[in-house]
Amino acid sequence: MVTRIGTKRRKTRHKLKRARSEKGKLSLSRYFQTFEAGEQVGLKINSNVAKGQFFPRFHGHCGTVKGMKGRCYEVQIKDGGKEKRLYIHPIHLIKLHA
Repeated sequence: MVTRIGTKRRKTRHKLKRARSEKGKLSLSRYFQTFEAGEQVGLKINSNVAKGQFFPRFHGHCGTVKGMKGRCYEVQIKDGGKEKRLYIHPIHLIKLHA
């Protein structure tokens, strides 16, 4: 087998592209937003911030906040039939209203 060349951002040119309205300075309210345990969140990568970024495969998925680890949130998602835990910076999370 041939080893795959590249990093985790490989083949994500269009997936991680930001909308025209989202370009420019970072929103500080989104950077410092807080979540409670058990809250539903959406996963959306902000390509300007590499800190606390998750693997692009999970971009667009929904998850549940389980707690905090440092400045990042522990988010549990379902990938296929498996439960997975990701540690994500709040700038890559969106609050979902249930």
